[in-house]
Amino acid sequence: MQAAVFEEFGGPDVLHMAQVPTPTAGAGDVLVKVLAAGVNRLDHYIRNGDVTPELPFPHVLGADVAGEIVALGERVVDLSVGQRVLVVPGFATDGNDADIYPASLAPSFTLPGLGRWGGYAQYIVVPAASVATDDTGLTPAEAASLPVALATAVRGVKEVGGVRRGEKVLVQAGASGSGGMQVQVAKALGAVVATTIRGDAKRAIAEAAGADVVIDTSADDLAAAVQDWTGGNGADVVIDNLGGDVLAQSIDAAKPGGTIVAFGFAAGTQVSFDVRDLFFPQKRLLGSMAADPSDLAWGLEQVRAGRIRPVLDQALPLSAANEAHRLIAANDVAGNLVLLPWEGGQLGSDG
Repeated sequence: MQAAVFEEFGGPDVLHMAQVPTPTAGAGDVLVKVLAAGVNRLDHYIRNGDVTPELPFPHVLGADVAGEIVALGERVVDLSVGQRVLVVPGFATDGNDADIYPASLAPSFTLPGLGRWGGYAQYIVVPAASVATDDTGLTPAEAASLPVALATAVRGVKEVGGVRRGEKVLVQAGASGSGGMQVQVAKALGAVVATTIRGDAKRAIAEAAGADVVIDTSADDLAAAVQDWTGGNGADVVIDNLGGDVLAQSIDAAKPGGTIVAFGFAAGTQVSFDVRDLFFPQKRLLGSMAADPSDLAWGLEQVRAGRIRPVLDQALPLSAANEAHRLIAANDVAGNLVLLPWEGGQLGSDG
């Protein structure tokens, strides 16, 4: 089969096309034909070597997969060949960890594209228990843009952030794939949502996600804008996708007793803030990473109900995986990127 692989850590150009063996479904597994594979910022970090230094090469990235089952392993009885599915973006590989909640805290938790080969290929093998029926009615490209962004947004906003109806929620970077989905999840929960952008060109994207208020931090003072929006109280919950110097601003934007969810580090991994800004007003700073299968299930219910929709920027052939990573690295994406393994492109010289 064709796959986009990399054999060393580095920039986007380490990704190249190769011919690799088609995997086979072992006991309890299914073989899925990949119709579309999402591209996430996590893939960029893994390729860069920022996640783990012990990745066996060659490696295939990709935690987001929409496809159809083409083969069943032994003992798989509740699925069928030809069934459209989404791969759950993360699962425990040791059956002894099956009851750990959330699944991301299990010692054996891994993601497709991290602990095992992912979806930047024409086929992928996953545990049968780690696929969800795709009855969304979406195209494969739209569906593949959902699992990671949707499930992690549900985890960060609903479960970790504890957002409730009527609360005021600030989402940093609402024009990004993650941020736009977090805005939608917060709205589905009944919250009033403000979000940040940099540059007015992305205002329409944030508004389309459902944001009630859009703050352009390249032109407006964030603290003043949030104070004006909340009547001087601050946001009940702040979802921080950026880290770096922005995290201190997110802490300041939360109300006394409010919650800040550290969700990403696109602006840097090193942060600095005055602990008194957290201590005296008794604010909570929580981390949110990955998701549980139940988070994806809740999110897909909202998709089917029409309350959440995919935010697809563009779909590219698998052979353009390195270009997709360049766009991610440059923050030049309005929504989610998807790769199509069965459209266009030629094998590299090693294929």
